[in-house]
Amino acid sequence: MTVVRAVPSTLRREWAAVATTVSILLLGGAALLPVAVAGTDSVLGPGASAVSAVGLRWLLPAATVAAFELWFCLRYLGANRPENDDGERVDADGGAAADDAGGGDVLDAVDDGRAVDRADSQTAVYESLGAPNLVTLTRGALFAALAGFGALAPRPGIAWLPAVLYGTGCVLDAVDGFLARRTDRRTVLGAKLDLAFDTTGFLVAPIVAVLWGQLPVWYLSLSAARYLFKLGRGLRRRRGKPVYDIPDSVVRRPLAGVQMAFITAALSPLLSPLATRPLAVIVLAPSLAVFARDYAVVAGWYGETERA
Repeated sequence: MTVVRAVPSTLRREWAAVATTVSILLLGGAALLPVAVAGTDSVLGPGASAVSAVGLRWLLPAATVAAFELWFCLRYLGANRPENDDGERVDADGGAAADDAGGGDVLDAVDDGRAVDRADSQTAVYESLGAPNLVTLTRGALFAALAGFGALAPRPGIAWLPAVLYGTGCVLDAVDGFLARRTDRRTVLGAKLDLAFDTTGFLVAPIVAVLWGQLPVWYLSLSAARYLFKLGRGLRRRRGKPVYDIPDSVVRRPLAGVQMAFITAALSPLLSPLATRPLAVIVLAPSLAVFARDYAVVAGWYGETERA
């Protein structure tokens, strides 16, 4: 039975404060970015209008990603309750396992509403987001800022910013989980935000790297594979075909860590395109193989299977 939970007004106000803070930071970033791109003299001189356009170009994709992330958080505020309070799985169809091969999954979190409201009706919604969720939202803001650089050409003044933004977001991925365990504040909302923002980072970062000429366009097949996996699994379910659980694997999380480290390095000036291309093949192939194997398991074509 689906239970609709009332979201505490204090929680809504905290979300509004977060949204306001993110908006101010994005506007501030758009105002300061031209300084890094062209230097203070250019900003204050005759070319100021042209330079300010740089900030606007950065702001549009950054604000778009941030708006999605904030909407996603608002939609699931009612899930700000203890995780697994009734044995509930955040990803009801086993998708979290496949996501570890290269990131989280926003499709399940948006489309699979069954896993959001199946907990006991007596479980209260927390009245505050809590430190772990605030750290996760900070990750989202960093990835939104990263998206803006896809609209800019690489320049010496901003060459390191994409790598710093993405690398910091990856480090915070470990921090929010640690805080959730340390403070015993693991929530359904936090798990969903973590999956959604992982996917955002794994989508945005390679796109920026490709647009900046640091990665070959075929590296985007990693992001495409993730969505195709979810699409294929969803279609099987809608058609009434069997969908099986994915068994645990010791390689998924290490592969995700390798992907994060490689993408961070590729976004930096440390690696030239000549170096990243052969490395991309080595890093990408195992993750694609895991996605292919996992879909074969989901479809019942490979290995021992258990109905999801």
